[in-house]
This record gives sequence, structure tokens and C-alpha cells, in this order.
Amino acid sequence: MENISLLDYSGDIDLKDKFREMVAVNAYYRAEKRAFGPGHEMDDWHIAEQEILKQYRYWFQQVA
Repeated sequence: MENISLLDYSGDIDLKDKFREMVAVNAYYRAEKRAFGPGHEMDDWHIAEQEILKQYRYWFQQVA
């Protein structure tokens, strides 16, 4: 299986948009859990990216 990074993937704009949407939703719920306290927005986003990438890798390993 080809190693595709969703963070740098430019071939399929729909996939890139879907990834960003999934990260945004995940980061939103993380912020909500901490009552939207300021100063952790980038942490929320970074953790959300890592979590979505981990899920992506897991699901595509199952298919391969």
C-alpha cells in the first residue's frame, strides 16, 4: 500500500477537505470538553490531527 500523508496530500481535494472537516469537528469537541478555555486551540487541533491520522491508518490497514 502506498504511504499517503493526509496532511500533505494534494491529489484528491475532496479527501483533503474531508480530513480538515474531521479534524475541525474533533478539535471542536476537545475545546468543548474543556469549556472553550482560551490558549489551547493549537493543541486541540494538533491532537485532533494525530487522532484522525491514526484512525485513517487503522482503517486502511484493515482493507489492505
